[in-house]
Amino acid sequence: MFKQALTMLMVLLLTHSVAHAQSKDERIYEMRTYWAEPGKLDAVNARFRDHTTKLFEKHGFTNVGYWTPIDNPEEKLIYIVAFPSLDAQKKAWAAFLADEEWKQVKAKTEANGKIVKKIESVNLVTTDYSPPIKPAAVGDRVFELRTYTTTPGNLDNLNARFRNHTVKLFEKHGMTNIGYWVLAKGQKGDDNTLIYMLAHKSQEAAKTSFSQFLKDPAWIAAREESEKKAGGSLTAKGGVQSLFLRATDYSPIR
Repeated sequence: MFKQALTMLMVLLLTHSVAHAQSKDERIYEMRTYWAEPGKLDAVNARFRDHTTKLFEKHGFTNVGYWTPIDNPEEKLIYIVAFPSLDAQKKAWAAFLADEEWKQVKAKTEANGKIVKKIESVNLVTTDYSPPIKPAAVGDRVFELRTYTTTPGNLDNLNARFRNHTVKLFEKHGMTNIGYWVLAKGQKGDDNTLIYMLAHKSQEAAKTSFSQFLKDPAWIAAREESEKKAGGSLTAKGGVQSLFLRATDYSPIR
């Protein structure tokens, strides 16, 4: 009887372990920021809408989301794609850039000059507390991309605070958690950077939600406890950046 119970327990633990491993998102996310040439943002969006996103899918990219800042004097496009691994990412980009259809599209769309001025890229991995990152066309909402730079040695402490307290309190106060990432190892800032995205009904709703969040006794207690343990603030001076975005009409997440 004891052996049977022990065997059943071992099976349950193994099943749980396998399920957990299967549910963990181990993909590589790539966040890319494009600066359009002056007056060319519409052309950049048209190329992605009509051609690029389909060619990405053809070559193994997963289109996650495409956004433009609400206040956008620099004419930026920010997007996130995902890959099964770093090796898959390299192969996907190589295949895409070598694709004759892409070369023709690029030549046609740049017949009157370049449409992209600058590109920046960073590789991300999800935190263990990030919700599943899945396409969802919910409707008219705004997104907030937030980047935190920690004080030295405090990225783990910041992640613990988000894991144990912050994400739940965001939900309590009407914010939707979209995804949480840290930089993939080997990049500058991989030891002090947290990037995450929220969704709100509007910018005014975001302001109200954060106001309520910051006054919540549970948040105040969590912040004080974490800062006492760390010996000071978990984020560097000026280390919290926020950017409000609108999803493009071709974005899987919108």
